Amino acid sequence: MSHSEIRVRFAPSPTGYPHLGNIRTALFNWLFARHHGGKFILRIEDTDVTRKVEGAVENIIDSLNWLGLDWDEGPYFQSQRLPLYQEIVRKLVNQGPAYLCYCSPHRLEEMRREQIRRKQPPKYDRRCRELTVQQRAQLEASGVTPVVRFKTPLEGETSFHDLIRAKVTFQNDTLDDFILLKSDSYPTYHLANVVDDHLMVISHVLRADEWLSSTPRHILLYQALDWQPPQFAHLPMILGPDRAKLSKRHGATNIIEYQRQGILPEAMINFLSLLGWSLDDKTELLSREELVKHFTLERVGKTAAIFDKDKLEWMNGVYLRRLTPEQFASQAIPFLQRDLPSSVKRPLDDTYISIIMPLIQERARTLADVPHLVDFFFLDELEYDQSLLIKAMDAVSATKAIETSLERLKPLEAWNAVSVENILRPLATELGLTTSKFFGLLRVAITGRTASPPLFQTMATLDKQRCLKRLNKALQKIKEQK
Repeated sequence: MSHSEIRVRFAPSPTGYPHLGNIRTALFNWLFARHHGGKFILRIEDTDVTRKVEGAVENIIDSLNWLGLDWDEGPYFQSQRLPLYQEIVRKLVNQGPAYLCYCSPHRLEEMRREQIRRKQPPKYDRRCRELTVQQRAQLEASGVTPVVRFKTPLEGETSFHDLIRAKVTFQNDTLDDFILLKSDSYPTYHLANVVDDHLMVISHVLRADEWLSSTPRHILLYQALDWQPPQFAHLPMILGPDRAKLSKRHGATNIIEYQRQGILPEAMINFLSLLGWSLDDKTELLSREELVKHFTLERVGKTAAIFDKDKLEWMNGVYLRRLTPEQFASQAIPFLQRDLPSSVKRPLDDTYISIIMPLIQERARTLADVPHLVDFFFLDELEYDQSLLIKAMDAVSATKAIETSLERLKPLEAWNAVSVENILRPLATELGLTTSKFFGLLRVAITGRTASPPLFQTMATLDKQRCLKRLNKALQKIKEQK
């Protein structure tokens, strides 16, 4: 098959917001299309009307846009293509591969319960498969609205070649007579999926392996319609670190939630690409361009991929450190506006932010970390446990250290990191304290925490007045503990 003929699709259902697995499928399809110079098509499979979630379509599109997964055609909506499916079903019924089923939901439920009680796999018992014309007429006269089912062969087997799993075979007697058209005249996934993949000339179907068991049904439907099926590739599952099915307890699953948590799209693309695919056994950081260049199905694994949120955040930290200080500040501002305490005056000072950001860029793993890392730069009053001030030394030594620091710093006219350090570093020796203990005390007094950006740069950024005020406040806290 030539590159120009490769056409793939991402076909989500708006029955929920897209999670990691959905978007990993979209990414692999997008990479495959871009690698081969093919087309990436977006199709919204919105025929399950009762389960449609408000806002899901917009969330799907926002997720793709955020990650830069641009599509060449679409979005197509299956709900706008109903006459196509209905016409195909009429053809199948008239020619024999499909039939009308009049069984009520109540009867089907009773049938399933009985099968489960007998420890049989629940599936339709084919009661309506061989109804006579007279029987059908009586059922229709009673006002029952039928569904349309496919006549699955009762014997033999259905095989197909999966590009990841090689030959896959299902025994036909394990398959049911699946529904093609529901009583509301909307198609099921099985019908609409096959019809659209054929009419949209889809060459390769890359989808999650949960659909592997549906593929023999689709192959049989292609055969009944005398259509050539696309090539199939079923992608490995994504599991949590405990090897259980990925769920909310393993971290956010709605992809847009990761955007809210401060993950960069470049990092998410890199991370998702390694959930089931690899370039080799050592390379972990790959640009979008490198992924497009190297992506092939031969490197997609058969075993489940393990989601590791710590690795995602580590990788995101690497991408944050690659930003210029200006880019980092620009990316961080929306998170500062959103998450800094309401007591912090808005709008924030962009110039002040540009001075602060380089101090913490090495430490941030996500953009959502930034407000917590820098909030003390913006607050008038610090809230912290006063016991931290005397954690490394007694109250008398801490009092003397801060009082002496205030005496030396007050006369200082040129307030910058170098001048502050020139005052305080020799003072540690003079006080008989190690620099780690002395600077640790000052760090708590100045920032309210035991870990912060470099102390002297922090003090220079905060300015003299605020630093002296905070040192005096710390002195007061220590005296209250005596």
